[in-house]
Amino acid sequence: MPALALVTLVVRDYDEAVDFYTRALGFELAEDTDRGDGTRWVVVRPRGAGAHGTGLLLARAKGEAQAAAVGAQTGGRVGFFLHTDDFARDHARMTAAGVRFLEEPRHEPYGSVAVFEDLYGNRWDLLQPAGAGS
Repeated sequence: MPALALVTLVVRDYDEAVDFYTRALGFELAEDTDRGDGTRWVVVRPRGAGAHGTGLLLARAKGEAQAAAVGAQTGGRVGFFLHTDDFARDHARMTAAGVRFLEEPRHEPYGSVAVFEDLYGNRWDLLQPAGAGS
C-alpha cells in the first residue's frame, strides 16, 4: 500500500530552515546530502516518526517564481498539521523556542489546537486530537 513519504517545502536557505525545524519544532534531521551542484537533499521528520515516517524535503528556492512562493505555498491557509500527544507540553516548548502562535490555544470537539507560523510565514496547526495522549 502506498504511503506519503515526503512533502516539499520551498525554503530561502537550507541551514536556517534546518535550524528552525530541528530546534524550534523539535524535528530530527533525517538526511542532508550535498548533491554536488550547490543543492542539497535535506529531509526533516517529526521526532519519533522513524525512517519511513512522513517528512519534509527542504528545497532551496531557485529563481524568482520559487522565491516568491516561500512562505505562501498554501495561499495563506493552514497547510501543515503537527499532531501531538501532549498539547500543553509542546505549545510551551515551542513558545519558549520562539515559535510565533497566531492565536491562543482553543479546545474544540476534535481536540486542542493553535495556529502558528514557521520561520517563513507558512501556517501550521499544532493539534492534539480529542482522546489522544494526556
